[in-house]
Amino acid sequence: MAEIYGGHLVAKYLKEFEGIETVFSLSGGHIDRIYDGFLEYGIRLIDVRHEQAAAMMAHSYSIYSDRPGVCLVTAGPGFTNAITGIANAHLENSPLVVICGSSPVRDSKKGALQDMPQKELISPIVKWSKTCHDINRIPEYISSAFRHAVSDRPGPVFLEIPPDVLGIKTNEEGIVFPEPGGNAYRSQSDPDQIKAAADLINAAKRPMLLGGSAVRWSPCDDSLKEFIKTTGIPFSLINNGRGALPENDPLALWDCGMLGMLTAMSQADLIIALGVRFNWVLMFGQGFPQAKMVRVDIDASEINRNRQSDVGLVGDLDLVLKQLNKQINKKDHSGWINGLKESILPMIQDELKQRETVSDPIHPVRLVEQVRNAVGEDAIYLIDGGDTSYFGTVGVPAMEKSSVIASAGGLFGCLGTGIPFGIAAKAAKPEKTVVVINGDGSFGLNAMEFETAVRHNLPIVCVICNDQAWGMIKHGQEITYGPDRVIGSNLGVIHYEKIVEAVGGYGELVEKDEDIIPAIKRAIASGKPSCINVITDPTVASPATYMFAEGLKME
Repeated sequence: MAEIYGGHLVAKYLKEFEGIETVFSLSGGHIDRIYDGFLEYGIRLIDVRHEQAAAMMAHSYSIYSDRPGVCLVTAGPGFTNAITGIANAHLENSPLVVICGSSPVRDSKKGALQDMPQKELISPIVKWSKTCHDINRIPEYISSAFRHAVSDRPGPVFLEIPPDVLGIKTNEEGIVFPEPGGNAYRSQSDPDQIKAAADLINAAKRPMLLGGSAVRWSPCDDSLKEFIKTTGIPFSLINNGRGALPENDPLALWDCGMLGMLTAMSQADLIIALGVRFNWVLMFGQGFPQAKMVRVDIDASEINRNRQSDVGLVGDLDLVLKQLNKQINKKDHSGWINGLKESILPMIQDELKQRETVSDPIHPVRLVEQVRNAVGEDAIYLIDGGDTSYFGTVGVPAMEKSSVIASAGGLFGCLGTGIPFGIAAKAAKPEKTVVVINGDGSFGLNAMEFETAVRHNLPIVCVICNDQAWGMIKHGQEITYGPDRVIGSNLGVIHYEKIVEAVGGYGELVEKDEDIIPAIKRAIASGKPSCINVITDPTVASPATYMFAEGLKME
């Protein structure tokens, strides 16, 4: 009878039952037997330089592969290093399966190497956390992990497996292999509530639709398109939901920027919120008291969070939209949309002009526009930084689902995501050009992952918006305390492109507007992971900085 190691059993179930082809990890003795299993079952291992990046890459891979990303980390420091990436996935509601080694059970509480209460530490920021002590139940635990990651509101899960379970053998014939757990089950909403919501939608004179990351995790593209086409309602899609409807659509409010979205919400008589958390970016739902609210979410606890809904629809976005599509009327809201854009576009003329104006020093808005001109819109853009997140988010339209993501704009405000997200996006979609628009501060948080990109031949292009500072913090200090009270936020000019060259990538320093596009094109042509380090105007602060500084005022 064939015997199998516990670590090989992990690999076998991931590959043959859950269909996992790629895992992100950093090596460690406690998980070596799983690595050996990857060789046995042909799983692609992308080994990184820091476990934070492994978790972030798995998070990104879940977005671009349509499967939960898998992150494998070793015990102790490997586990704690990954927590930032896990917390980010938790607050971004992304399905992430974290498998972690531990100290041996036989040495528990004896002072074993890296013995710590990992499951207890991680529990508050994961949907599900368990330890598997029985080799024969490894497939059951992995299946359950995947099931919890994708069920209801998606999120990260944590499975700990000790080495004295991974490193022993069992008879494979006696193992029960459960059905894959990564299949999501979806539900409709209450028909009476659907009728009430449809009545509000049909009666509205100035409606708008706001869609969040839940638009990414539901297969709702077609039903959303039908809803917008029928109702003629203007829309803004944010976070991972961007691009589910292309942002060059006449009903899209992208061309009015963040100001357009917030202005529309302040003037609307009805807001239809699809899978959106009313967080600080959306003023906790308090900035539009005049509007009625139809809120759709798979999690019933979100329906009235921070803002009471007039109608709450609990269910999967796709199925709920299909229910609504049967009861909504054909409408024309062109007068409302045109009036809205006519009032907003003059307010952002300076920003629109900056996109087209050669500047010295280079304005960040101009830099983003030149990146867009060089690369085009058929690409994946990952935006990372403080002010840089604002400039990148409003400067590049999303033409496909999740094709423009600024992770720092979420609840966690997590910097350092750009390079790991870009690497994983390229691994999931090698046919796509992947561009990371990075602040110079946030670049440093995971800069060594360029070596990972080189080693695994994943040619991303990173364009650094280098204002020589932690810009959002620096400008926030200037706004709040005065220009002579800046501390701990200046960085100076650093040749990051040489760091990338040193690990085998391609790099250029750019200081003039006319050099931006040629440098980016040379980077793409090099076929290497690339860094174009662009020196930008250090005096420019984004509107997000003013909003952030105002939000932190205590008096």
